[in-house]
Amino acid sequence: MSQFAINLLFVGASFALYIGIAIWARAGSTKDFYVAGGGVHPVTNGMATAADWMSAASFISMAGLLASGGYANSSFLMGWTGGYVILAMLLAPYLRKFGKFTVPDFIGDRFYSKTARVVAVICLIVASVTYVIGQMTGAGVAFSRFLEVPSSTGIWIAAAIVFLYAVFGGMKGITYTQVAQYIVLIIAYTIPAVFIAFQLTGNPIPMFGMFSTHTESGLPLLAKLDEVVTALGFQDYTADVDNKLNMVLFTLSLMIGTAGLPHVIIRFFTVPKVADARWSAGWALVFIALLYLTAPAVGSMARLNLATTIFPEMAGQVEDYQEALANPILYEERPDWIRTWEDTGLITFTDQNNDGRIQMYNDANPGFQAIASDLGWAGNELTVNNDILVLANPEIANLPGWVIGLIAAGGIAAALSTAAGLLLAISSAISHDLIKNTINPNISEKGEMLAARISMAGAILLATYLGLNPPGFAAQVVALAFGIAAASLFPALMMGIFSTRINSKGAIAGMLAGLISTLLYIFTYLGWFFISGTNMLPNTEDNWLLGISPLSFGAVGAMINFAVAYAVSSATEEPPQEIQDLVQSVRYPKGAGAATGH
Repeated sequence: MSQFAINLLFVGASFALYIGIAIWARAGSTKDFYVAGGGVHPVTNGMATAADWMSAASFISMAGLLASGGYANSSFLMGWTGGYVILAMLLAPYLRKFGKFTVPDFIGDRFYSKTARVVAVICLIVASVTYVIGQMTGAGVAFSRFLEVPSSTGIWIAAAIVFLYAVFGGMKGITYTQVAQYIVLIIAYTIPAVFIAFQLTGNPIPMFGMFSTHTESGLPLLAKLDEVVTALGFQDYTADVDNKLNMVLFTLSLMIGTAGLPHVIIRFFTVPKVADARWSAGWALVFIALLYLTAPAVGSMARLNLATTIFPEMAGQVEDYQEALANPILYEERPDWIRTWEDTGLITFTDQNNDGRIQMYNDANPGFQAIASDLGWAGNELTVNNDILVLANPEIANLPGWVIGLIAAGGIAAALSTAAGLLLAISSAISHDLIKNTINPNISEKGEMLAARISMAGAILLATYLGLNPPGFAAQVVALAFGIAAASLFPALMMGIFSTRINSKGAIAGMLAGLISTLLYIFTYLGWFFISGTNMLPNTEDNWLLGISPLSFGAVGAMINFAVAYAVSSATEEPPQEIQDLVQSVRYPKGAGAATGH
């Protein structure tokens, strides 16, 4: 059986499973559509939350970023993991106790203002649409390779599949679909990692293999990787970062952005009671850890495999790296995986010096120019998209065809599971918070369901269109979404739960200040509304304010939000006494009821 047929078998079987589950668990009421009826078991919900959480950015792109940037990109790992802990401990139980099943619902009632609700809806839509762009980008990468179609076609296929099971199934269909998707993606991620770790180090446990001895060279694997990447003109894989401020702000932005993400918060309303919300959070952390502990090993081993594929003499014990560099593989003898990925446009080769060999090195490193010149090199010739490394890893390591098919299904599952959760958050914000609670309170349940489905379909089309020309790699686009959520929603949620003094005027001013300042900073470097060519300054470190990248500015936006909210609230009247009493009661562990407002 050909590899294409194997890929079709695995991907097709997983799609049939997801759509079948969606039909079986289709939503029959708005409560089914928004919170799966409120009766999901904590372990089931924990697994669904993990799938919702581990998006294409986690499955496809994070290991690619770790592979390309090493320790410098470990902020993604630290920020996303730490943020989930903040969400589970500081927000989820209290929001579940409050009983409102959307973020704008909580903000609208806590700050006793329709304006606050509308501003929260806007913040939610901006953050969620940006996040979905990253999912569509990741899905396009996966589809383009494994179905052997252009990445743009892959994005449209992903949109059609999400439409089928998310629009009709709602949260009930999505919950049970995500359980299946978690099982698929975690098996797909860990099996290739086990194979590759055993090949390179003899240790089948990836997280331990990363710190074991590289079998072929006899060196510790990370030491061998440092030698190889520095020989190619890149920075040490394990090197520290110079800009500590940016790294700290970026990690903080991911952490608090995580805690403000509406599609994950909604999941804690699908369980019967507050204690179940806490158990769900704990189980989800266990399920998330299985992948996140494996990702650094996958990234480091992918980087070493890629380099030694192009320069085979580097794999063993090397006395003279310059001599090993002189014999890269011939382009005509390139392995099949390079040929297949070239068809997608995500690997490109340009023979700069017309010698028929592949030179892959850091041609931007001035200190490496003399070595490159002595070797007769005229520039880097192989460009590899970061997002393909996890998906290509089994092929690079010559693993069996079924493993490649499995990781195809896993990568697609990761992208689609999170996209579905985000689209549900968008649709519930529009239909429930904007239409039902603000514009037309008398709308029927049937009309609200129709509005939810129409708004979800519209969000899919918008995200797909923007996903065709994303402002970065999947994980970078997702980081922007986290920054927007960090600057706008997280402070409002925290102040709403833990402060009785913040009033509606303060909350509205804070959300607007955080959202607008963050968007202006991002658009300055990445283009207005992410449209290529409309940026006012080049996105380089020497142009950033105080060395703070657009990916890191969410933490600054959150500080602005907190400061403005407290300043405005202090200068205006206190919230009504019943609201202050409500805030106090939410922090007590007893008396939570079922989700309301639906």
